[in-house]
Amino acid sequence: MTAEVFRTPDERFENLPGWPYEPRYVDVDGLRIHYVDEGAGDPVVCFHGEPTWSYLYRKMIPPLVSAGHRVICFDYAGFGRSDKPTDRGWYTYDRHSAIAAAVLGPLELRAATVVVQDWGGPIGLRWAVDNDDRVSRLVILNTGLFTGRVSRGFLAWRDFAARNPDLPVGSVLQGATATELADDVVAAYEAPFPTVESKAGAAEFPLLVPTEPGAAGATEMAAVQESLGRWEKPALIAFSDSDPVFPYPKSGTVFTDLIPGAGEQVRIEGAAHFLQEDQGEKIAAHLLEWHS
Repeated sequence: MTAEVFRTPDERFENLPGWPYEPRYVDVDGLRIHYVDEGAGDPVVCFHGEPTWSYLYRKMIPPLVSAGHRVICFDYAGFGRSDKPTDRGWYTYDRHSAIAAAVLGPLELRAATVVVQDWGGPIGLRWAVDNDDRVSRLVILNTGLFTGRVSRGFLAWRDFAARNPDLPVGSVLQGATATELADDVVAAYEAPFPTVESKAGAAEFPLLVPTEPGAAGATEMAAVQESLGRWEKPALIAFSDSDPVFPYPKSGTVFTDLIPGAGEQVRIEGAAHFLQEDQGEKIAAHLLEWHS
């Protein structure tokens, strides 16, 4: 295992509400990376954001599996049940993207639907355009490609994260959802992060967003954006009605204008930034109706 890595004790993930799924692991450069792989059929690959983990998709997995899909969710290095390098300088956009490729490459995915939200957008959309022969559809939720311009809401979040390396994960989730999260759900989101050192990846993610065109990652995200401008396959764009970081409808319109295969933007009502938490079942229903 890579030096200076924190591995969250397995017992912290026992009996989480709504999460009965068998953990699976793959070794990537000495790191144990966690994923779940449920059901059978055309795959749906879900990319989480910051500071969440695959648990964010727990309301979407059952209806998707019941409808005949194979659902794969994996935790980035530094998140969920995956190993967590404790050096914040270890985390880069390129490294997160490389780990995504290493995890998903051996899973023999064909005709996949890629679902992205928050930081899942830059990571998941990059994987999708790099593997367009394996991807048939995109579902884009509350995210953006960061090529040097960001919203005031994001800058406020970035400033908060910079000042709070011991990120209060539960409070962040509670503050970025429209619904009041139960204590055991908050505890499930906090489960991966029992110490300050375990939060290195979560603390660094906001600072990896390029806020000027020449910053690290901006060129790579611009290349993803350019590829999406040629994406003729279907894309479902669904943004929530109360997210200050990716405000509706402006943030979603960026994608509906960019992607040739995108339809009209769907408004997810009664949801904030973490719309999978607020309206996961509704999003799954939209996905299934659109996919049929």
